[in-house]
Amino acid sequence: MSLEGYRGKALDILSKLNVNIGDIIEISRDSFKIKGILMPSYSRDDSIIVIKMENGYNVGISVDNSKISVLEKRIQKPLNVMPEKEEKSEVKIISTGGTIASKIEYETGAVRPALSTEEIIQFMPEINEIAKISAEILFSILSENMSPDKWIKIAEAIKSAFDKGNLGVVIAHGTDTLAYTAAALSFSLKKLQGPVVLVGSQRSSDRPSSDSPINLYSSVLLAKKAPFGEVVINMHGESSDLYTLAHRGVKVRKMHTSRRDAFQSINDKPLAKVLWLEKEIKILRPDYHTKDEETTVDSKFDNRVFLLKYYPGFDPSFIDYLVDTKKIRGIIIEGTGLGHTSTELLDSFKKAAKDGIFLGMTSQCIFGRVNMNVYTTGRLLQQVGVVPLEDMLPEVALVKLMWVLAHENDIEKIKNLMLTNLVGEINSRHSLDFFPRWYHE
Repeated sequence: MSLEGYRGKALDILSKLNVNIGDIIEISRDSFKIKGILMPSYSRDDSIIVIKMENGYNVGISVDNSKISVLEKRIQKPLNVMPEKEEKSEVKIISTGGTIASKIEYETGAVRPALSTEEIIQFMPEINEIAKISAEILFSILSENMSPDKWIKIAEAIKSAFDKGNLGVVIAHGTDTLAYTAAALSFSLKKLQGPVVLVGSQRSSDRPSSDSPINLYSSVLLAKKAPFGEVVINMHGESSDLYTLAHRGVKVRKMHTSRRDAFQSINDKPLAKVLWLEKEIKILRPDYHTKDEETTVDSKFDNRVFLLKYYPGFDPSFIDYLVDTKKIRGIIIEGTGLGHTSTELLDSFKKAAKDGIFLGMTSQCIFGRVNMNVYTTGRLLQQVGVVPLEDMLPEVALVKLMWVLAHENDIEKIKNLMLTNLVGEINSRHSLDFFPRWYHE
């Protein structure tokens, strides 16, 4: 195997030791001693060796005045990514891009997307000890460029992976729109032969504090061994590196711009906790969807929808404009509190409803559910055609509406489907345990 990224002094020393990327080495200097897995180098300094320590962090150490010993030869050929034509894989990794598929360009300081899946695996060679892996690069995009047509292609790739005998599928994806994709796949894949695990990272793979290796490792573990046939998002469960949490794909939101434990189940409990060091999956709730004998895809979306966030002073003419364009079939409203907007919007909503446009109400509050029967404003909004959508997250309601509109034209059937709990997007009852992080205890 080539010693990727190494040159100069570091390359000379490693070559003489006949060491490869993925081997376990020990570096000692005076009383200092550290061991770990040899990783690729992206440093400008040709004396630096990069190793992954047992805690999952990468560290760079100069070879100057250091003694290097090879403790274990682990990989003798370029990655154990199984070519599908040679042997069936157990877990398929499908890469769509994002930070988990990114690294730093040290020349510019920028983070670039579109690492190959093989490069991703280099950052966590241990995943090859869990399962036989095959890999596919479906897209190489930043998550803000994700779209419904790409959701369809992801769903089809997942179906193909299960048809080829994989036990589970891991989708590498950028975090910013990860919840949208998870919801889209949840509605598209209501029958699954195994877990579909969406995973991202908040920090690129070659940064010392990266969550990428642990997230990827635990996701492969989930994909192979979890008992459910559902779409989940699996990310760090707390700020350190002890465990990850698998959140149901229609009940999860990114709650922080940069924290590694940014993802959280909303109005719900996670499905599972992954103790990656122990290689243990702890199921946290019994009501998961069990695996089906076959995987079916029903992936159609109509994106003629609009997500309207109400704010004081909102101009009703904006709604009138949307209706007059004749390009909108549905509006999801992010109302205040229990599901309210100004009564000045009533006439515009009434006109929209008469034109056959579905109007669904969600809340700007993170936790809780809408209840439009408590105050007069809520009752008036219902009278003009606004439908309260229980505890659905606004982005999940939007994706669900896209899916429903692609399957139905009758407004009453659309309303009924939007109020039907299809894949766990509606929770019939709430507990204070859901607010906000009971699972850290």
